[in-house]
Amino acid sequence: MLRVCGGRAPAVDIADLVLKLSDLDAEMAAMLVADLIRDDHRLHLHDDWVVELDCENVEARQLIETDFVVVDVETTGAKTPPGRVTEIGAYRVSRGRIVAEFQTLVNPETIIPPFIVQLTGITNEMVRDAPIFADVAHDWLDFADEAVLVAHNSPFDVRFLNHEIARVFPGCRMVNTHLCTVKLSRRIFPGLLNYRLHTVAEHFDISILNRHRAADDALATAEIFLRMLTRLDQHGVRDVAGARLFSFNSNGDC
Repeated sequence: MLRVCGGRAPAVDIADLVLKLSDLDAEMAAMLVADLIRDDHRLHLHDDWVVELDCENVEARQLIETDFVVVDVETTGAKTPPGRVTEIGAYRVSRGRIVAEFQTLVNPETIIPPFIVQLTGITNEMVRDAPIFADVAHDWLDFADEAVLVAHNSPFDVRFLNHEIARVFPGCRMVNTHLCTVKLSRRIFPGLLNYRLHTVAEHFDISILNRHRAADDALATAEIFLRMLTRLDQHGVRDVAGARLFSFNSNGDC
């Protein structure tokens, strides 16, 4: 909303459009908006009760100059709470190639249900001596830095990461923008049978050594994302916003 408004907007307008609270006086709106933005370093509430966006417009970043961190997490369940992270795998993509990796098992401080053990192969014994998330949080945040996060169903992975981060740093979350390779692959590679990770990987002859293990799924996603970047470049897409909006409307071979 702030970007559409040129980077600045009165708190009363934000309360109306974002919080759906209309007819508030300026002071009350400022109090509510101040609480909304207090943990986001990009946003500042000035004395005139105007909120300003003070950061780079990530959507305008050139793809060739942007660092991406392709991430996958394994968890104890589908929802937070009570679900917890059991494994993180991530690869940094820069200038068209994979340049670094991050992977670790995580002790979820709770029992992994049998169904999840069967699905992922991650057992309670495997994570018993693994670090808890608090012990890897700083390393993960350093690795992610200000990169654009990429994941196959990114809302799921980002939600779990933010849930864990909020447990370590109450009220805080990652502010990295993120791209979902499920949504992107539907638009960039139309016509596939479905857009599950293994289906898209098979389309490009990308092997996944251990399905539902974070590092292997993240690596496959990174390889798929590299092919997406190539396709986007072929069609003249140069920035993050263009990648998010691109749709390949062709009946030809993908």
